[in-house]
Amino acid sequence: MTIPLACQEQLLPGTDLIQKYALATTLGYDAIELRGSGDLGLARRLPELRRARAAGVVMPTVCVEMDHFIGDFDPERSRDAVRNLRSQLSVIAELGGVGAMTPAAWGMFSRRLPPFEPPRSPAGDRQVLVDALGELGEHARAEGVALFLEPLNRYEDHMVNRLDDAVALCAAVGLPSVRVVADTFHMNIEEDDVHRALRAAAPYLGHVQVSDSNRFQPGAGHLDWPALVRTLLEIDYRGWLALECRLRGDPVRALHQAAAVLRHAQPRQAAA
Repeated sequence: MTIPLACQEQLLPGTDLIQKYALATTLGYDAIELRGSGDLGLARRLPELRRARAAGVVMPTVCVEMDHFIGDFDPERSRDAVRNLRSQLSVIAELGGVGAMTPAAWGMFSRRLPPFEPPRSPAGDRQVLVDALGELGEHARAEGVALFLEPLNRYEDHMVNRLDDAVALCAAVGLPSVRVVADTFHMNIEEDDVHRALRAAAPYLGHVQVSDSNRFQPGAGHLDWPALVRTLLEIDYRGWLALECRLRGDPVRALHQAAAVLRHAQPRQAAA
């Protein structure tokens, strides 16, 4: 078994998704991961996305890209994030994809910076997230896709930092359509043992985003990609590896390097 590779759309040179996908496949990728902006931006792109799908572009997932998220302290902003994610789940379902992903929040608060204590209690945080994930999980189930919750490192979010934090919320929601994203950059900061964390989260693991230890493309940092991929294969992970990173050097060369690193980390298929 091999794990398929996707590349986020903004990393690929090209004027449209069809051109980007043509380049992606020559570089070793199997699909494009979309980005979903606020104000129902992904739904507004439906004519473009339908043309791309008709042309054979594979788009399995969408990563939310907004300035507010489901765990926002402001209830109206939290509701708007839920509204946008409901729309993104419906769009990705129409495209034949598998799901949409979101963090609890990004850049809203960190316990590592003053004032150090957030304005909402941990119990309040949890309730807001469980409520939002429950609503989104029901919508995802109705659409036949999944909602993926992504832990971020302690400097970017104060609520969900490790895979076990996300697993606990998924378990509290109790819907198979609410699953966990593992992001190798954040895991490198937060997890005591990346491999043990992946194994513990295996029943809930639905998606993996990849970048190296320095947030550049795989191969530009110190992560052990063969060991990481081996762990994913051992837990029978059946999702995607989606490139979400910065690019060091020439973009096309960097993307090719990343695909090569991730391909070479996987065992060769035996000849028939």
